[in-house]
Amino acid sequence: MPAGFAPQVTVVTLKQEPVSLTKELPGRTSAFLIAEVRPQVNGIVKHRLFTEGAYVKAGQPLYEIDDALYQAQYQSAQAALQKAQATLNVAQLAANRSNEILKIGAISKQENDNALAALGQAKADVAAAEAAVASSKVNLTYAHITSPISGRIGGSSVTSGALVTANQASALATVTQLDPIYVDVNQSSGEWLELKHEIESGRVEAKGSGTPTKIILQDGSAYSREGKLQFADVTVDPTNGNLVLRVIVPNPDGLLMPGMYVRAALNEGVLGKGVLAPQQGITRDPKGGAIALVIGKDNKVEPRVVKVSRTVGDQWLIEDGLVAGDRVIVEGVQKVQPGMAVTPVEAGTQPQPANTAASH
Repeated sequence: MPAGFAPQVTVVTLKQEPVSLTKELPGRTSAFLIAEVRPQVNGIVKHRLFTEGAYVKAGQPLYEIDDALYQAQYQSAQAALQKAQATLNVAQLAANRSNEILKIGAISKQENDNALAALGQAKADVAAAEAAVASSKVNLTYAHITSPISGRIGGSSVTSGALVTANQASALATVTQLDPIYVDVNQSSGEWLELKHEIESGRVEAKGSGTPTKIILQDGSAYSREGKLQFADVTVDPTNGNLVLRVIVPNPDGLLMPGMYVRAALNEGVLGKGVLAPQQGITRDPKGGAIALVIGKDNKVEPRVVKVSRTVGDQWLIEDGLVAGDRVIVEGVQKVQPGMAVTPVEAGTQPQPANTAASH
């Protein structure tokens, strides 16, 4: 190389700026709501009123149980109520007459008290009959099984003609609400503590619930809709030391299904005074340490040992070793050595052309 020759290198001048700390964490999808449909009365299934695998709405009829017995009980309770009401009317008239006759001394006070007691008994009988009507009406309603929630219904475990019992162990069917859907993300407790320390020190501004979260599907593609962080669990799983974070994600197209493996890009906070360096400007020494070549005084190359913490896009977040204003070589690293004078050119700019005589 000729004496005094200074090779040209491309540099990036580092600057201090707010940096969003985003971390990709593994997670699995889980249903927003799950409702197991069970009978609340005994009887024979007359009809199944839904298509397996279809979308059902809350309150939509799913099964009809033979309700002849419950209809008869309801009618019997209504008749008993009518009888109790008739008895009440008679007792009310008798009590009114007894009060009038007592005023003229035609009956004893004991006889009047008996008439009032009979009236009270008749009122109690009416109340009991009304309760029996309400109870029988509930049982009659339970013979028509409806969906407790809106969602996708699975397969039916029974067919027409099957005998079912109240609150049986096996569900008749299961309804699952998938829009929105949950993504349960695992974060190590060590990472969580480190972030807490950064927040408490004031170095990082915390992001709470409602933080926008991007979802990356198993094939590496980004999900089209953004989720929101709902909450962080208050316990750590003792088997793996992970903390569960729950993200709620819109799922109107049903693309996400329970049990899918995904990754969530969580925005953990904002580092107010961060320094980012291009990844091509950071190399590794034989021991694995991070090294950057910086343009120092007199445009001479200086090696710097740096400490990086995470990637932010195509850049490293610098923890130590580089500061704002440092000029880091990103192109031409192979043709320079420490202490060598170079000609730095800022990335994204064109070098000034040399002054030459105009040719004619």
